[in-house]
Amino acid sequence: MSHSPRYFDHNATTPIAPAVAEAMWPFLTEHFGNPSSNHPYGQRAKTAVARAREQVAALIGAHPDEIIFTSGGTEGNNLAIRGAAAVASTKVAVTTTVEHPATNAPLSLLEAAGWTVQRLGVDGEGRARIDAFPTGAVGLGTVILAQNEVGTIQPVRTIADLVHDAGGVLHADAAQALGKIPVNVDALGVDLLSIAGHKLYAPKGVGALYVRRSTTLRPLLVGAGQEEGRRPGTENVASIVALGAACDVAAGALAQEPAREAALRDLLWTALTRTIPGLVRLSPTDGCLPNTLMIAVPGRLGADILDATPEIAASTGSACHSGVHSPAATLLAMGVAPDVALGAIRLSLGRSTTALDVREAVAALHHACQPDARP
Repeated sequence: MSHSPRYFDHNATTPIAPAVAEAMWPFLTEHFGNPSSNHPYGQRAKTAVARAREQVAALIGAHPDEIIFTSGGTEGNNLAIRGAAAVASTKVAVTTTVEHPATNAPLSLLEAAGWTVQRLGVDGEGRARIDAFPTGAVGLGTVILAQNEVGTIQPVRTIADLVHDAGGVLHADAAQALGKIPVNVDALGVDLLSIAGHKLYAPKGVGALYVRRSTTLRPLLVGAGQEEGRRPGTENVASIVALGAACDVAAGALAQEPAREAALRDLLWTALTRTIPGLVRLSPTDGCLPNTLMIAVPGRLGADILDATPEIAASTGSACHSGVHSPAATLLAMGVAPDVALGAIRLSLGRSTTALDVREAVAALHHACQPDARP
């Protein structure tokens, strides 16, 4: 291959933005102090962490003291769900059937500890069915803001109001949404919100959890007093600085970038439908992340199609275990037929995606979908 494949997997991870790498670099080299130290090296690091806290808070409309730095979305979800559950008076949680494993796994721990977990079903677009919200008291609600596979944006505000009326707190997993759509914690009505840096053009291994001032949270880790004792351990200063810079960049890009990516996404869909007969769109046309397009070729394996398309880097909508492919649980929850779900491919665009990338992806996928095309 003469060049790297065109990258259509931004929902899996994003490249580090140049401005983010530039902001981060001095704290990997020259400014190496421990923020807990009182000498100038430590105080410089402490100031940088405080600045990053302000930058993250500004992007989501929060107060800086409501931001806890974490190692990423998985830790944020665990801290939010398990930390809130530890102080809840009602052992009932409400979620959806299309959550990320980083939400489902801690909920399974709650179930093992005697909690009842109510899972709201979804419609054919992957959107939670609010009419199925349970009656009675609720201790905790947790919902993904934007579904990572099909891109559906959930009615988080409505769910938050229902959870609050039932006496609980609401956590939203915003890992996939932040930077792609406006996110404001007051508009959403959330008490807790998880952020993953590597979905936001920051490095892997850093994230944040928003905790509303009125929300009580029991820490999962114990140690020294960092992050107000809610997430102890010496801070990952360089990556925290990078996350702050990424939030700054995202704030500036929100005015135009979502519309640009949505236009390219729509161009991609239109061109694909002209070249691949029977193509199915699994991502909703409205209320969807602007960069996300999940499609399916019925009767074909998405993995086989991508194997025959080395020109692009993307994800499938199925999992393979010991050579046996199984459809994505999200798609089955949406009512997608298994043979269609097995043909799913997720194409997720980013800031670097161009019209040329789209044209090359269309040509490559068209070729791979021909009857005689095999990897």
